[in-house]
Amino acid sequence: MQPPRRLIDVEIDGEVVRVPEGSTILDACRTAGKDIPTLCHGDTLTPKNACRVCVVEVEGSRTLVPSCSRKAETGMKVATSGERSTSSRKVVLELLASSVDLSTTPRAKEWMAEYGADPARFGEEAARVEQPVKVDNELYVRDYNKCILCYKCVDACGDQWQNTFAIAVAGRGFDSTISTEFDAPLTDSACVYCGNCVEVCPTGALSFKSEFDMRAEGTWDESRQSQTTTICSYCGVGCNLTLHVQDNRIVKVTSPHDNPVTHGNLCVKGRFGYGYV
Repeated sequence: MQPPRRLIDVEIDGEVVRVPEGSTILDACRTAGKDIPTLCHGDTLTPKNACRVCVVEVEGSRTLVPSCSRKAETGMKVATSGERSTSSRKVVLELLASSVDLSTTPRAKEWMAEYGADPARFGEEAARVEQPVKVDNELYVRDYNKCILCYKCVDACGDQWQNTFAIAVAGRGFDSTISTEFDAPLTDSACVYCGNCVEVCPTGALSFKSEFDMRAEGTWDESRQSQTTTICSYCGVGCNLTLHVQDNRIVKVTSPHDNPVTHGNLCVKGRFGYGYV
């Protein structure tokens, strides 16, 4: 059993909150009830600081600070909605939305409206470079038109969880993309189809084949879906599964991130082997 962590006081927008030592500024902001937008942040992964949409102002800091990775310190004074941070979030959202498709990114429309982001102001010359959707297996689909290069899928496939290293960042600059080795089809790569990359993807660039097909048909409706957490029946490890059910049919499977066994991760059988139901 881990010993309790010392509590520290942090000032968030003039309000002092108490959080455990080692918490991030984002943790402190959420404790204070502040809604900070995040995209590349994942609660089961080490922060990558890639999207910069969670930046805040810290007294004494020359630059804006990514709240998802910066550790909170005793006496730290943080401003979450200052002119600099809100302007930065607006521009980041505009740049992202002008270059990739955020239509399936949760809360993206809400944040765009909140910060007054207008991706169209960059003109037609800033239009995104379209990429064909990659459908090379029956389990999940890769639509890199929606990829913001947050690296969460690479980390989940790499040394943070799966240790398969089937994917990495290929190319440089605007041509950067997530790719298998030599851009081979997934069926010819090291991929073991655990789907943990799909679990952490924040934009829908990676999605279940079932979800992709239903969205194409116009039948995908999360408001009609129920979620039931159960235990995987394939082995004795005890992995928890959350079954997403629509019209009495399982449409995808996730796993609770706070579960001490899985931490949101599953194997190919747990995540995709539900056809027998």
